[in-house]
Amino acid sequence: MLQSYSEQNRGLIVNIGGKLVHRDEAGVSPFDSVVQGGDAVWEGLRLYQGKIFRLNEHLDRLRSSALALAFAQIPSHAEITEQIRRTLAANQMTDGVHIRLTLTRGVKVTSGMDPRLNTAGPTLIVLAEHKPPVYDKAGLSLITSSVRRFPPDCLDPKIHHNNLIQSILAKIEANASGADDAVMLDTRGFVAETNATHLFLVSKDEVLTPRTVACPEGITRAVVLEICREQKIPHEVRDLSLTEFYRADEVFCSGTMGELAAVTKIDGRPIGSGQPGPLTKRLSELFGERTRSEGVQVV
Repeated sequence: MLQSYSEQNRGLIVNIGGKLVHRDEAGVSPFDSVVQGGDAVWEGLRLYQGKIFRLNEHLDRLRSSALALAFAQIPSHAEITEQIRRTLAANQMTDGVHIRLTLTRGVKVTSGMDPRLNTAGPTLIVLAEHKPPVYDKAGLSLITSSVRRFPPDCLDPKIHHNNLIQSILAKIEANASGADDAVMLDTRGFVAETNATHLFLVSKDEVLTPRTVACPEGITRAVVLEICREQKIPHEVRDLSLTEFYRADEVFCSGTMGELAAVTKIDGRPIGSGQPGPLTKRLSELFGERTRSEGVQVV
């Protein structure tokens, strides 16, 4: 699965530290913490008909991650939202947009990892692109990566940080295998997530998903569980092994970038009928109803 480039994004205006510049003129200081050590946190947002779905939840997670990294300054929700509005207005965007927020610790006086070297910051980057959901709804193929997700005692996944090397290494393995993405296990051998999304399985009409021991607290994941509660769909959060995914009736993944998408093959094994299943389709439809009716108006 390779994302495609859209000509709509050729003239993008990017927001870096409150300055609106053309994508070809955008730049981040080589002394910025994100360049020096990946010292930054991020969020992915999606704009539907002028509204951002679950904006406050995303900004809460951004702030939580920055607090865990002991950022000296963190912009308020209102300040970040205003910069998002300015960026969308500059690009005349109203729908079908994915927004990548990056908040770095800021600029250092000299190179080095010590946060005490930071003299200016933080740096807020708002990148908004015309981008529909990126996953093929007909079904994804996954392989299992040899790269394990960190547990909380190594690097807590509740910090939504910019150090994505684990995910990139897993994606390289998926690419080499001709798969769309990679399943990543935790250090105990249980399924954590993919290199980019959370995973769910359906077994005997029950929806199951891994605990957030070695994966982030997903916003879309939370919405899926919320829908299950409201619709009285049996569901459970627990440790899940690869075997349980192999023998599942349905598997799907969730995330802001791709919404909900069926997984129809894992490690060469067809999942269920090898086609998107009925409960996956139902949850996708219910999720779509949420994104059309909810959100914070920003345009």
